[in-house]
Formats: sequence, structure tokens, C-alpha cells
Amino acid sequence: MFFLSTNFSRTLSFLRQEKGISQRVAAQELGVSQALLSHYENGIREPGFCFLIRACDYYNVSADFLLGRTLTREGSFHADAESLLSPRPPKDNVLDEDGLARLSRQLVNHATELLFLLLAETQCEAAIRASFDYLSTAVYTLFRHLYQSDGKNSQDLFSVPSRAFTNGAAKIDLIASEMAYVEALLQHAKEKAHFPVLSNDALSTDYATQYQALLHIIHLTGERIGRRIGKDKTT
Repeated sequence: MFFLSTNFSRTLSFLRQEKGISQRVAAQELGVSQALLSHYENGIREPGFCFLIRACDYYNVSADFLLGRTLTREGSFHADAESLLSPRPPKDNVLDEDGLARLSRQLVNHATELLFLLLAETQCEAAIRASFDYLSTAVYTLFRHLYQSDGKNSQDLFSVPSRAFTNGAAKIDLIASEMAYVEALLQHAKEKAHFPVLSNDALSTDYATQYQALLHIIHLTGERIGRRIGKDKTT
């Protein structure tokens, strides 16, 4: 028996779902009972080394990835608790960002890079512009909230009046940008234009690091949305 990170059970369950197989099938191929696999996936019990090795081979991932210590399946791009939670040493007398901010930045950077690489393949200018509008407004909104939370900073930096911002002007722009994005992609499909191959194999091969970041965002965001809407886990 050994200590597993809290991400192990979630990653184990995620890999099975990504593979598109039931617990019964996965348990049979991994050589355990369905009940035992369910316990592993729900964090009720911890497996031994033999199961860990079989699971790594079965899902074609590194042990570090399965244990939640890395963001890439081959074992690079480490995200162990110590490196994430401990600030890096000050540089030039300026405190660097802490590990959580660093990891968040890396995930968003890689996932956003992949999004625009794939959009570039479509050559759909309207979709690219709309996606930039949406993301830039999201960044604008988060920065402005941070900027004005101090209460000492001048609002002259922003052309949108404070009252309009507070009343949801940025949210309206987000909705409009998303609508333009969806409309652009629908029109692109209607014209039977090119779309990139978005299969797991293709993305893993062509964009390994970026795709792993995107998978983490999809997984974590799905869980967060599920909690907020009270998702029924039986469905």
C-alpha cells in the first residue's frame, strides 16, 4: 500500500471515460473486479503497485501522470505539490508568481495556443476574430476587477464607464462574441470548408503538450460546472 495524490482517483476515472469504455470492461481488462475498480476511482481504496503498472500500460500513460504529479502523459511538465505550492526564489528583489499562478498560466497558455492553432487550420477569419474578441474581453474583465478592487487606482485607464462595466457591458460583449463565433463556425460548416481532425490520436500526436493542458481544463471545468448545476452522477 502506498500514499496516492488526491488526483489519482479522478485521473483513473477520467482516463477510462476518455477511452470510452465502461467500468465493467475496464475492470475485466485490468484484472480486477468492477467493485474494486469503482473503489479505486472513487478514492475509497488505494491500489498496489501491480495494479498501478497495469493501469499505466493499459492507458499508455506514465505513473507520474496517473498519480497527478505531471500534466503530460509521458511524464514531463511536472506539477508536484511542492513545486506548485512553493514560490520560486525572488529575482532582482521582485517576488515571482507562486506555483498555483504559474501552473494556471501554463495551462491557459497551452490550451489557448492549441485553440488558435486549430482555428488557423480552418482559415476561418471570422471565427478567429470572434474567439480573440471573446478571450480578450474575458481578460479585460478579470483585470479590471483586479485593478479597481484596490480602490486607489484611477479609472481613466478604461474607456468604458465604471457604471456600464458594473452593469454588465463586458458580459454583453462576451455573449455577442460567442454568438459571432458560433455563427462563423456554422457558416464555415455550411460552406463545407476545412476543419482540423480533432480525434484524440491526432491531437496527442500533433500537439502533445497543448492537448494535455486542454484536457485538464476540460476535465476540471466540467467538474466545476457539474458541481454548480448539481449534476446527477447517475446520468
